[in-house]
Amino acid sequence: MRFKNRKIQYIVDLILELAKKELKVRYKNSILGYLWSILSPLSLAIVFFVAFKIFMRLKIENYVLFLITGLFSWQWFTNSVYASTNLFLNNATLIKKIKFPKDSLIYSMVLNDLVHFVLATPVIFLFILIYRQKISLYLILFPFVVVLQYLFISGICLIVSSINLFFRDLERLVVVFTNLLFYLTPIIYSPEMVPQRYRIFLLFNPMSNFVILYRNMFIFDRIQFEIMIATLIFSIMIFLIGQSVYKILEWRFAEVV
Repeated sequence: MRFKNRKIQYIVDLILELAKKELKVRYKNSILGYLWSILSPLSLAIVFFVAFKIFMRLKIENYVLFLITGLFSWQWFTNSVYASTNLFLNNATLIKKIKFPKDSLIYSMVLNDLVHFVLATPVIFLFILIYRQKISLYLILFPFVVVLQYLFISGICLIVSSINLFFRDLERLVVVFTNLLFYLTPIIYSPEMVPQRYRIFLLFNPMSNFVILYRNMFIFDRIQFEIMIATLIFSIMIFLIGQSVYKILEWRFAEVV
């Protein structure tokens, strides 16, 4: 990928190199390697399947497929957000000694988790075959939704990583908030199970929108354009807010790391 603008090309090359480095470090001396990307959400899917499908007899067809289409995108979100809390702190030496666009650390880290998310999608196709579902034509929109989620997560990570340098308790608050958000996101249940008067709030939870969009493409062979538009608006808005927070605080990074 080549750009005429040298500054943009430099940033893109830097992000790609940092992402490659992170991938090599993550899988160094790892026997299972890539399998770790899917073992965690699959193990959660098994637990939820036993609890909600077998014990509580939740009436949702193809429940394992239903679960993993939500859990894989959720894992990408939580992995990136948790890692971002101390990302600038963990790179304090680099930030103090070298002048470079520090937000590239965020973009490369989120890109790294995006790669793991994409590499996990063959497992979804495997369960599509197991449950004898048809492949939807709406999957051509999958790359677009992935890009939107990349922008959304990058914005959240910029906010969290920048503010955490000045307010270290944010790291613990993020864990509490994401645990609450998990149950407010229709991962283990369907949006239709939410009372009608409360469903409007799902539109204001960007992760709900992503989970619904992925499920619509992989399972239900449809697309809800109002959700797609809401997701587009939220993703761009959160990314721009993240950029603004980062730029406002970036000049003080070297003082506090």
